[in-house]
Amino acid sequence: MSELTVGVIGFAALMALIAIRVPIGISMLTVGMSGFCYIAGTSSLLSFLKTEMYWRFSSFDLSVVPLFLMMGNFAARAGITQALFRAAAAWIGHFRGGIAMAAVGGCAAFGTISGSSLATAAMMGQVALPELRRYNYSGGFATGALAAGGTLGILIPPSIVLIIFGIMTEANIVTLFQAGFLPGILAAAGYLVVIGIVARVVPGAGPAGPRADRTERWNALKQVWSVGAIFLVVMGGIYSGIFTPTEGAGVGATATFLVAVFYGGMRWRGFLDALMETAATTAMIFLILLGASVFNAFLGFSRLPMWTADFFQNSGLSPYVVLLGMIALYLVFGCIMDSLAMILITIPIFWPVIAALDFGLQPEELKLWFGIVTLMVVEIGLITPPVGLNVFVINSLAKDVPMLETFKGVLPFLVSDAIRVALIVLFPALSLALPRLLSG
Repeated sequence: MSELTVGVIGFAALMALIAIRVPIGISMLTVGMSGFCYIAGTSSLLSFLKTEMYWRFSSFDLSVVPLFLMMGNFAARAGITQALFRAAAAWIGHFRGGIAMAAVGGCAAFGTISGSSLATAAMMGQVALPELRRYNYSGGFATGALAAGGTLGILIPPSIVLIIFGIMTEANIVTLFQAGFLPGILAAAGYLVVIGIVARVVPGAGPAGPRADRTERWNALKQVWSVGAIFLVVMGGIYSGIFTPTEGAGVGATATFLVAVFYGGMRWRGFLDALMETAATTAMIFLILLGASVFNAFLGFSRLPMWTADFFQNSGLSPYVVLLGMIALYLVFGCIMDSLAMILITIPIFWPVIAALDFGLQPEELKLWFGIVTLMVVEIGLITPPVGLNVFVINSLAKDVPMLETFKGVLPFLVSDAIRVALIVLFPALSLALPRLLSG
C-alpha cells in the first residue's frame, strides 16, 4: 500500500475505534504507533517515543492546563456557582424565563474562571435545576437551557480547548483569548434572547420568578465581587501583557484557593479532592495529547494532511465552501467525541487546508479567526443530537426528563448558534476587533 493509503485507512480505523467507545487517547496511540511502524519501522517509532514523551510533557506551555483546571476546581468548592446564580436571579429572575436567563448568565460568569464546558454544565446544573423546578419550568426547556449555557465554559476565555489549539498551531494564546471574548459575549446574549422568545411563545415553559428589591440585588452582587476581581486580575493581566497565560493561571488558581478557604469554607478534605480531580483530568488530557502527537507524526509520514491541502487548493472550490464542509464534519464528529478530541484529531488535517486557501486575511489573523470558528462549532457539537455530551451531563442530573425532551429544548439554542457562526464566518472583524484594538 502507498503511504497515503495507509494514512486514509489509519484515519478510518481511528473513527471506528472512537465509535465503539475505545478511549480517545488509547485509540490515537494504537493507530498512530501501528501506522508509524508500518511506514517507518519499529526502531524509528521507539526513537521518536523516547524524545517525544519527554519533550511533550516537559513543555512549559502545557503547565497552563493544570493551573486553569485547578482554578475551576477551587471555584467549584468556593460556592461561587451558587453565588453567581443567586446574583443573576436577583437582577433578571422576575422576567419571563428569567430564572433560565440567570442560569445562562451564571454559566457565562463561571466560564470566565472554569475553562471547561462539562464542568460549567455540571456545576450550574446542580445549582439551577432545583430552582427551575421550583418555579415550574418545563423539563425540556430547563435542561436544554442549561446544556446550551454550559457550552459557554469553553468559549469565554480562559478556555482549555483554545489553549490546546494555540499550542498545536503555534498561535499566540493571549491573542486567541482576546479573539474569543466578543464571540463569547455574543453567544451568551444570543441564548438570553432565545430564552426570552421561547418564554413568550410558550408561556408555560418559563414562568417569571419573584422580583427582588434593591437591597437584595446589591447584597447578591456583593457575594460575587471575588469572581469579578479574579477575572479582571487574571484576564486583564494576560490581555495587557503583565502576565503570560501560565502566570495568569497561577495567580488565578491562588486567588481562587484563597476565596475557597476564607469565603467558601473549603477545608483539608476539599483541598485534597480538588487536587485529585485536577490531577486526574490533567492526566487524561496529557494522555490524549501524547496519543495525538504519535497519531499526528504518523499522518505526517503518510502525507495525508499535505495531500488534502493540495487537493482543496487546486480543486477550484470557494474557500467558504471548503470551510462549510469542515463545519459539517465537526457537527458529525460531535456525535461521537468530545471537544478536545475533535481539535486534536482534525486540526493537523484541517489547518493546512485553511492556511492554503485565500480568505483575505493575514496569516496570524487567519489563525485567530479559524480558531474561534472551530471553537464555536466544536461547542455546538456538545449539544447536537443524537449525542451531545453536555446534554448527557444535564440529563444525568434530571433523570425524570426524557432525553428526547432535552434535545427538543436544545433546538432553539442551536438556531442561535447557527446564526452566530454565520456572523463570525461572514464578518471576521467580530473576532479580530479586540486583538486589533489591543495590539494598536
